[in-house]
Amino acid sequence: MLAYERFGSGEPLVLIHGIGHRRQTWYPVVDRLAEEFDVIIPDLPGHGGSWEPFDTSVPARDAFRTAFDELFHKLGIERPHVAGNSLGGLIALELGDDDLARSVTALSPAGFWRGPADYTYVRALFGSILAGARLARPVAGPLAHSVTGRMALMGWLYDHPQNVSPEMVLGDLANMLRARALVRHLLRQAYTFTPGEPRDIPVTVAWAERDKVLLPYHARQARRLLPHAHHVWLDHCGHVPMPDDPELVAETIIAGARAAVRPTAPAAATTVRSHA
Repeated sequence: MLAYERFGSGEPLVLIHGIGHRRQTWYPVVDRLAEEFDVIIPDLPGHGGSWEPFDTSVPARDAFRTAFDELFHKLGIERPHVAGNSLGGLIALELGDDDLARSVTALSPAGFWRGPADYTYVRALFGSILAGARLARPVAGPLAHSVTGRMALMGWLYDHPQNVSPEMVLGDLANMLRARALVRHLLRQAYTFTPGEPRDIPVTVAWAERDKVLLPYHARQARRLLPHAHHVWLDHCGHVPMPDDPELVAETIIAGARAAVRPTAPAAATTVRSHA
C-alpha cells in the first residue's frame, strides 16, 4: 500500500511526484487545490514512505499501474483527476490512456525524449546528481541553511530554490539517496510514453520554461504525440515547478480538471488525513 496524505473534499484529485522525489513536493499547492478537490498525494513505490520493495521483475509501467489500481481501490475512488510531474506526469498520462483518470495534467512529463542522445543526457544528469548528493551529505545541513547552498544543491530542479525550506531540501536529499538504487533501475529501462487510442478526457501538458532536466524542446515532441491535448508553458519555472510558482501551478491543474467537472456545491472546510 502506498503511503499518502489526503486534504480537502470534492472530486478526487491524485498528485504524483517524479523519480527520486516524494509526496511533500506538492505541499506548496495543496492548500489551494484542497479548496476545490479531495486531494490525495501518494509516495511512489520505493520512495518517501512507500518502502515496500519495488517489483523489478516486471516493466515499470505495469508496476506503477498495479500500485495505483490498488490505491484507488483502497480509497474507494474511480477515475480521479490526476496530475503528475516528471515521471509522475508520464504515469498520469498512462493512467489516462488506461481510462483510469477523469482528466490528466502533466507537468514537464518524462518519456518524450526523441532518441538515445536525449536519454543519455537525462541518465548522465541523474548519475552526476546522485554522486554529488553522496559527496554533499556530510555538509548538507550548513548548505541547506544558506540560499547559495540551496541553489547549489537544488538549482537543477527549481528555478527559485530559495523558495524551498532547508528542512525540505534535507528531506529531499535523504529521500533521493535512499531511493538511488531504484532510480538507477528505472533509468535503465528507458521508460517512454507511447500514446494509445485517444480517450474522451481532457489532457493538459504544461512544460516548465526553465526546465534543466527534461529540456523545453521535449515539449515539441509532446505536441506531436498529443496533438489534441492543451499545451501550455509554465513561465519562470524549473523542472519541479510547485515551489517556483505555486499559484500558477495550482491554477493550471484546476483548469485542467475543471474541463471535466460539472458545477457542484462549494467544498466543505479543508480537512487533513494521512496514512503511512
